[in-house]
Amino acid sequence: MRPRLLITDDERDLLDTLYYNFKKENYDVYTASSGKEAIDILDKQPIDLAILDIMLPDMSGLDICKHIKINRNQSHTAVIMLTAKGEEIDRILGFELGADDYVVKPFSMRELTLRVSSLIKRNEDKNKDNKIIFGDISINFDSHIVKISDQTIKLTIKEFNLLHILIKNQGKVMTRERLLSKIWNYNQDITTRTVDTHIRRVREKIKASCVSIETIRSLGYKITNKKK
Repeated sequence: MRPRLLITDDERDLLDTLYYNFKKENYDVYTASSGKEAIDILDKQPIDLAILDIMLPDMSGLDICKHIKINRNQSHTAVIMLTAKGEEIDRILGFELGADDYVVKPFSMRELTLRVSSLIKRNEDKNKDNKIIFGDISINFDSHIVKISDQTIKLTIKEFNLLHILIKNQGKVMTRERLLSKIWNYNQDITTRTVDTHIRRVREKIKASCVSIETIRSLGYKITNKKK
């Protein structure tokens, strides 16, 4: 899967140049010329790295950086601040908000490409131990993102935890009581029917996958890979 970049800048010529160069480097590239456009893309599409100009017409790139870092589904996204402003206070504020790097205009395209490549690799290495894959489903624990192939699916916290436990115990039958204990801590107000309801919801959300959750009568549930 190719890394996904979001480039946000209100200079059309620069935006086009960056788009062309990163496409040539085999990235999937999304562009935005305003903060609103950038946030709309981030809220709809998983992004691996965002290049953000500080000076945008409707908001600061720092505001977009903050939006990324406080959003659990986006916090894995690396951020490079791209700006004509080189003041130390701007760099410090950017880093305090969670920016990973800072490039001042004018810059070398080669340098920016190397910085992007380095951050992408760093995040990939970091996420190796924080991700499990079963069939065509991947679960990232840092970002709480679940994907079927390249398609992100939205799960609630309880659904996420349920799918994680089933995959972690793949091939084993998990009783309703055990799932209640692990996910709901045997809350007295929760019954085994709650487990059934959540299983049904997870099944619906992963129905496009080669992974299925089987009901083992009178016992519980087991997750299997139909392609095996």
